[in-house]
Amino acid sequence: MTLADLSRSEVIKIIALQGDNPKGVTLRGVDLRELDLHGLSLAEVNLTLANLSSANLTQVDLSKANLAMANLSFADLSEATLRGASLKEACLAGADLRSADLSEADLSKADLRGANLRGADLRRANLWHADLTEANLIYANLEGAKGLPLNLEEWLKDKT
Repeated sequence: MTLADLSRSEVIKIIALQGDNPKGVTLRGVDLRELDLHGLSLAEVNLTLANLSSANLTQVDLSKANLAMANLSFADLSEATLRGASLKEACLAGADLRSADLSEADLSKADLRGANLRGADLRRANLWHADLTEANLIYANLEGAKGLPLNLEEWLKDKT
């Protein structure tokens, strides 16, 4: 049996049992969609292929977490900390990332269509081949970010 086979309530219990230090926990492929995880620390947790669509992840610490190929579509990640996180090929379509810290995050090949990145910190983030169609990057800090689109001024228009 893998964590992906556990019920959502069992997964929540596992997270809760980790207390303030869940570092190194593997939750690969788990279904956490629509859950309220507000304010939790999930730093350095492996959430590869996890389903977190429409989850409340406001102010969650996901520093250095592995979210490669995870589904975070329409998740609320406002004010979340994703510093140094791996979001390679993750789906963040329609996600709310207002004022999120994505500094040094790897967003290569991520789907950010329609994501709200207003005021997000993307310093030194990797955006190679990320889909930023209709994304709101107004007031985002893009200093040192890699892979920015050539028509950056289009992405920086206020779309609210």
